[in-house]
Amino acid sequence: MKPAAFLWLLLTSALSWTSHAADRGAAISAAAAATRYVTVAGDKIAYRRIGHGPTIILANRLRGTLDTWDPLFLDRLAAQYTVVTVDYPGIAYSEGKLPDNMADAAKFIDDFANAIKAERFVLLGWSWGGLVAQTYLLDHPQRVTHAILIGTNPPGQNEIPLQQVFLDRAFKPVNDLADEEVLFFEPASEASRAQAKASHTRIYARSDVAARIPSTPEEFAPYFKAAEGFRQDAEGRRDRLAQARTPILVISGDHDTSTAGQNWFPLIGKMQDAQYIFFSKTGHAPQHQHPVLISNYIHSFLSASH
Repeated sequence: MKPAAFLWLLLTSALSWTSHAADRGAAISAAAAATRYVTVAGDKIAYRRIGHGPTIILANRLRGTLDTWDPLFLDRLAAQYTVVTVDYPGIAYSEGKLPDNMADAAKFIDDFANAIKAERFVLLGWSWGGLVAQTYLLDHPQRVTHAILIGTNPPGQNEIPLQQVFLDRAFKPVNDLADEEVLFFEPASEASRAQAKASHTRIYARSDVAARIPSTPEEFAPYFKAAEGFRQDAEGRRDRLAQARTPILVISGDHDTSTAGQNWFPLIGKMQDAQYIFFSKTGHAPQHQHPVLISNYIHSFLSASH
């Protein structure tokens, strides 16, 4: 081979490798991911995308923002999937108005998926986002390949209500680590408190995280109204969920003072294609207490169920 041809081969191989690495998003972590914007129903909506592979869209909790997901959990998922986080309308980096009913919140997810050109995807919902995810998979079953429900309640009336100890801290304008231990972890467990501190440190490595978290009664009101409608269940979602054919993974902690995992016990045996993981000494954010283990469970679920 002539020297010029050899050099050209080396150059094109290097460019090909560089392009492949970029496509995989290998250099982008959740902590460093840039905020992107897309227009949804006339509103400028903020989202982030990391990883490579089948798409997982994450629906956030009450008061959750792009910044409040544990980046280690996102990074572990992004090793095998395209992970998309999004701010609801009117929340944090997004413009617009937060929907005050679950049907409209689910429609937002559908419109957002269209805007980012995600035809089929996995939908993961945490807490309030789990209510959104359940509504979406019932309203748009053709688009969701799998649903993952973390720290959330099923539709309708549930035996164990939200507890006062959660309410006492949930709506402070700013929650510190001590609040988070109560809200999302198991404060009686030394191991859980240690994981709370580690997760808090990872999340707050970004600047100005607290500044964008909803903090006023006016911002809370649409969350409450939508959740109450989900609980009243005039649409019969509880019965419809039991008949849903979409593979569903439910992940709960045994010390969830907001959406008790035990509320799934009457329903889980009636569901058509569901798996249930129940963690001991774990609170409302099992994916932040066990980010590596839960990402592995999610991969096993997605790999095994079709």
